[in-house]
Amino acid sequence: MSQLSVSTPGRICLFGEHLDYLGLPVIAAAINRRIRITGFHRNDSKVIINLPDVNEREEFELSGSSLIYTKPRDYFRSSYNVLVRHGYRFSKGVECEVRGNIPINSGTSSSSALVASWLHFLMRMSDRPRLLSRQEIGNLANEAETREFGEPGGMMDHYSTAIGDVIYLESEPEIEIEELRPKLGAFVLGDSLEAKDTLTILGRLRSGVNEIVKKIEALNPAFSLHTTDVLELDDYRPYLSDGENTLLEGTISNRDLLREARQELEAADLNHNRLGDLLNRHQANLRDAQRISTPKIDRMLEAALNAGALGGKINGSGGGGCMFAYAPGHAGAVAEAIERQGGAAYIIRVDEGTKVEE
Repeated sequence: MSQLSVSTPGRICLFGEHLDYLGLPVIAAAINRRIRITGFHRNDSKVIINLPDVNEREEFELSGSSLIYTKPRDYFRSSYNVLVRHGYRFSKGVECEVRGNIPINSGTSSSSALVASWLHFLMRMSDRPRLLSRQEIGNLANEAETREFGEPGGMMDHYSTAIGDVIYLESEPEIEIEELRPKLGAFVLGDSLEAKDTLTILGRLRSGVNEIVKKIEALNPAFSLHTTDVLELDDYRPYLSDGENTLLEGTISNRDLLREARQELEAADLNHNRLGDLLNRHQANLRDAQRISTPKIDRMLEAALNAGALGGKINGSGGGGCMFAYAPGHAGAVAEAIERQGGAAYIIRVDEGTKVEE
């Protein structure tokens, strides 16, 4: 095979932040900032991966069995192991270069886009390429990045980057994906340039909600995050701490905001102002109930709204990283306003999923 180039987009979570790992739905959009892998077959069994964006290089030998992991989150090896478990075989090594323009460790799924690109690249470089759908690539990416290392993430990142465009994703009782086709205007992605600790935040919120659910199920075994009405939460208030009540109310509110947003995004005539208001209400919960926003991101969002954005929210696990603003007709002014607050701003649009570059 001659040279092959594969790319995968990053993503923003429109609605449902910190819901997917609880089995609740999410709505996410792929964006036109991508990870690209370009490479070719070698005549030996070596894998050489050049990562000039981060001044690193990976190198290992393929074998007929699983590779041993040499570091935490060893995604290049885990992706190979997952493909071998699924029947792919490799008699030749590969050499490639990885480049991208997705902000790293900032909540825009750079790692999931990397894993999906690497899996897509490897399967096409295998001895007998068996091409999969974008949804199947997303499932393998989740296996290689999350399940393989027992990490506390959901499936949104992998499906949204692999499939692309705007998707509504349910993971319980079984995977259901609806590809939405809203006529959205421009967004502005704002990187706060603040480092974040994804695993700590995911662990805190996931364990926090699960403990709340256990307490309530002891009182009412029929309790469900999927079906409980917000008005029913008063019944459980005396049995929970103030912080637990706030977190539970925020979680149920975010669930309901997503349901409203899905109706809006499916409407023939999208109400852009209402969509912006729903984003703002989602952000209020993420700031006050989930406590994942930061003072700098709050300032960036306020500046974006003052410059003409219709709404916006923090993006990803939080505690730093990125926010985005929905800014049809005002993207340039909003980007400038975000940068005046010390962020790095990128005007973005919805983009397609993982693909072979022509």
